[in-house]
Amino acid sequence: MEVSAERGRRVVAAMERADCKLGIVLQHRFRAVSRRLALLITEGKPGRLLSGSASIRWWRPPAYFAQPGRGMKERDGGGVLLTQAIHTLDLFQSLAGPIAAVTAFAATSPLRTIDTEDVVGAGIVFADGAVGTIDATTVAYPGFPERIELACEKATAVLAAETLDVFFKDGRHLREGGTESNSGGADPMAFSHEAHKALITDFLDALDENRLPAVHGREALKVQLLIEALLRSAAERCVAKVA
Repeated sequence: MEVSAERGRRVVAAMERADCKLGIVLQHRFRAVSRRLALLITEGKPGRLLSGSASIRWWRPPAYFAQPGRGMKERDGGGVLLTQAIHTLDLFQSLAGPIAAVTAFAATSPLRTIDTEDVVGAGIVFADGAVGTIDATTVAYPGFPERIELACEKATAVLAAETLDVFFKDGRHLREGGTESNSGGADPMAFSHEAHKALITDFLDALDENRLPAVHGREALKVQLLIEALLRSAAERCVAKVA
């Protein structure tokens, strides 16, 4: 939404004062398998979360960073977290629940002349007490599908890009999707546009129905706050609260 949560808050406040609808393009929530898993969680099928992880191990080639200002704070506002991993991190929190605190490490690899992070690793604690990890990078050649894993009391759910597997402890195995996504590799546009279409449709429906869109401004602020906590923890070598 913005280069910082504070600027994001100002955007949200301005839109609310003007009584306008604000929708943010965090389209991973609108993938068919994401919606399927969200419904299973709402219905309580996997049970209580015990451990959750998000892994975004992507690759961006030298040509990507050859664009003027690419990977620089002045142009992009942030590195792998804000520019690439934000979509998966938003989906992660929407499925697993809010993250309360993080302990993170961030680095800039020697592959690029940039002033933002391209390698991040973190331990996390959810608001409900579950623990987990976040792993985000753009140095993992040739690039792999982003992955969310939720280990719960009754099942483990794995989202690998647009493929969902749910392994139930009673022996059932649910598998859906299988649509190929290669956006983690050299071509950042190598993915289906169906999720974007669904997000735009939801926004138009929100206008017609006079309701908030699914990913409204205050909802999108949650992932901005998470990213800022990760960077703050890495910079100050501390446990950072997400707030």
